Amino acid sequence: MVLTRPALPLIRRHLPIKVAAVILARTILVTSFFRLAAALVPLLLPAWAHGATLEQMAGQMIVVGFQGDDADDASVARLRDELTSGRLGGVMLLKVNVKSLDAVAAMNAAFRDTSPDLPPFITLDQEGGAVERLTSDVGFKEIPNAAAIAAADSPEQAEAIYAEMAASIAALGFTVNFGPIADVNLNPNNQVIAKFGRAFSSDPAVVAEYDAAFVRAHHAAGLLTALKHFPGHGSSTADSHEGFVDITQTWQQAELDPYRTLMSEGLVDMVMVGHLYHADYADAGTQTPASLSPQWITGVLRDELGYGGVVISDDLEMGAIRDHFTLEQTVTQAVRAGTDVLLFSNTAKYRASLGQEILDILLAEAAADPAFAARIEQSYARIVALKGRIR
Repeated sequence: MVLTRPALPLIRRHLPIKVAAVILARTILVTSFFRLAAALVPLLLPAWAHGATLEQMAGQMIVVGFQGDDADDASVARLRDELTSGRLGGVMLLKVNVKSLDAVAAMNAAFRDTSPDLPPFITLDQEGGAVERLTSDVGFKEIPNAAAIAAADSPEQAEAIYAEMAASIAALGFTVNFGPIADVNLNPNNQVIAKFGRAFSSDPAVVAEYDAAFVRAHHAAGLLTALKHFPGHGSSTADSHEGFVDITQTWQQAELDPYRTLMSEGLVDMVMVGHLYHADYADAGTQTPASLSPQWITGVLRDELGYGGVVISDDLEMGAIRDHFTLEQTVTQAVRAGTDVLLFSNTAKYRASLGQEILDILLAEAAADPAFAARIEQSYARIVALKGRIR
């Protein structure tokens, strides 16, 4: 558990001095560990990783969706070329890409073959319930949503359910599942979380227990995960898929608790940042969502919570972003804010060239600004270290 400064007076008020001292000591130790780990990452990279060009470093930051459902499709061939050359870091599969389980396995094998030393992020959203890319229509065993699992099963039983699902996902060649949901179910009328039973509980501690079960199950299968949607979508009153979401009046500090807990347990591979605006965490006169906000990513997630791992954006083509920011603004602001992986579903206005467009923006900005180039190098170090854990 990592505690922010405002929480420390509460510890002193409500706990005996000795207990408070122990908690504070553990907090300092955990925070120091994450910061030390982040500093050591560049020193632990394999020798070949140090020879990467800036273009290859920037390419690792890009994950895009595509059109195609077969390994022989032209779109898949283009992605393979980009992955092989290092101009792309990964791909995102949606339902449109799933013709059959055999076809998915063949595509994923083709993607993996492009870069055996630095495997691509081959990603999907497979939470269970309404949010599934692999369904019974193609012979994949579906599972209930998070709320149903938490209501019917203990964390240990949930881990067994997720272990079976994760093993099936891994068998198809995926390397990343975008889950678990770390959102706290604070608004029962929430349009995107509560409506679909995506959150485990209204209690942050319970959320953390089931999140941990999800992550452990995926780690056992050799998969990476992503906690979402930082800093918390469970109290929101709108859907960021559709447009701007203001959480200023609804968001609570408790929504950070699952992140604190899983960080303290070493169970965070990536943190996915949502397109959520809070007036207290934005520059005056701006309406910048968390996914583009240095106040949230660098200030809260990295500095306050001590997180040194990979930060990935939520889909940067959601209405909350595309209706308010150009592609260039989106890419540069996200990176400056502290994002390591830029996720684009490529569904708003599909084009096979999207990955290259993003890469061109990154390189142009890096050429104009050494500090931006340094940010790319930082992200590359984190990404390579994380990819080293893919099986």
